[in-house]
Amino acid sequence: MSTNYVKAVLFDLDGTLIDTAADFTRIIGRMSEKNGWQTPSSDAIREQVSAGAGAMVSLMLKHNNQPLTDDQVQQYRQQFLDEYAADICVDSRVFPELDALLEFYEKNDIPWGIVTNKPRYLATKLLECLNLTERCSVLVCPDDVSNTKPDPEPMYLALEKLELPRGVANSVIYVGDHIRDIQAGAAAGMTNILASYGYIPPEDQDTIDSWGADYIAETPKALVKLLRSKEFDYL
Repeated sequence: MSTNYVKAVLFDLDGTLIDTAADFTRIIGRMSEKNGWQTPSSDAIREQVSAGAGAMVSLMLKHNNQPLTDDQVQQYRQQFLDEYAADICVDSRVFPELDALLEFYEKNDIPWGIVTNKPRYLATKLLECLNLTERCSVLVCPDDVSNTKPDPEPMYLALEKLELPRGVANSVIYVGDHIRDIQAGAAAGMTNILASYGYIPPEDQDTIDSWGADYIAETPKALVKLLRSKEFDYL
C-alpha cells in the first residue's frame, strides 16, 4: 500500500470469508446416493468449490465414469443448484476468528464487504442464514456486472457503492483464495491478500507465490493477525 490507512476491506465469499465446503459435500453426497454412485472425497470436492457448480458436478460424474456431455452436466448442475439453494446453510460457517475481525471493523466504522462470483440469489440467502446481511456494507455479485473477476469491474462497482473514488483503491484491501481474486484486485489498484487456507487445488499450491498477491495468509488466524498488525492503520 502506498498509504497504510485502510478505508475498506473486501472479501471473496466461498473459501475466504465463509467455509461452505461441507454443504457442497453434503449436496454432492446426496446426489450420488440417489443415483447409486460413489461420492468423491470431501477433499476433492473442496478443491473444486472455487471453480463453481459445474466443476463439482463434473467431478461427481467423472468419479463415477458417467457421460460428460454438455446436456448431462447442465442437467445435474441445475439439480445441484436447486438442492443447494433449498438447503444452503446447514454446516457453512464464517471461518474461525474472522467474525471477531468483522466485529472489530464494525466497532471502528471500517466498512467491510464482499465481492464474489457466487450468484446473488445464493449469496444473499447465505448471508441471511448467517445473519451477515445487515453487517455487510456492500455485496457485489456476477449479476451486478457485465464482466466478472478477474476483470476489475466488480471491484470498481464495490468502490462506487462504498462512495470511494478509484483514486483511493490502494487504501482498500481485497482478500481472496483464487488467482482471479488477486488479478481483479490488482487490476483495480487494491492491496491484495491471498487466503491460501481457502479452496486451492494441490496442483496450484506450488504456484501461488507467482500470483502477485501483496501478502499471503496461510490460516484464518494468520489473516487476522496480519490485518490487525501495524502493517495497516485504520481511520
